[in-house]
Amino acid sequence: MQISTATIKNLREKTGAGVMDCKKALTEAQGDIDKAIEILNQRGISLARKKSERVAEQGIIEAYVHPGGKIGVLVEVNCETDFVARTDEFKELAHNLALQAAAMCPQCVSPEELPEETDEDPNAACLLLQPYIKDPNKTIQDIVTETIAKVGENIKIRRFVRYELGS
Repeated sequence: MQISTATIKNLREKTGAGVMDCKKALTEAQGDIDKAIEILNQRGISLARKKSERVAEQGIIEAYVHPGGKIGVLVEVNCETDFVARTDEFKELAHNLALQAAAMCPQCVSPEELPEETDEDPNAACLLLQPYIKDPNKTIQDIVTETIAKVGENIKIRRFVRYELGS
């Protein structure tokens, strides 16, 4: 089956995946963009699983101060190389994580960090389980997994701190 360059470009714009990955997914999906997106998502999840054991010691610290200066967030996001830490995709992820922490006030990064005797709902208290504020159909873990698929490296949210004036 012949896949047009315009279709590959369209899929690439929607997913951020590489040209060859888009072409392979479209070929496998017989030109159906929605099926190709599902295929790329599945590949991204399996890629993220493979990369999850790799050491992520590079990265950035993103700062966000909400307009009005009453809420501020620092978030440390790690990856494997400083090259990836300088990419737009990685910086955008770090910024969106800081926005998420400012807006949703999570207590911890992952469910493993919650105290056992807590009454907190893990979906609200853990950053990775929260619905993404820009797309409630996805969780923060989904956004991190998508970025792992785009940049090809393991990504970890190491920690964050949220400051609120008067708290």
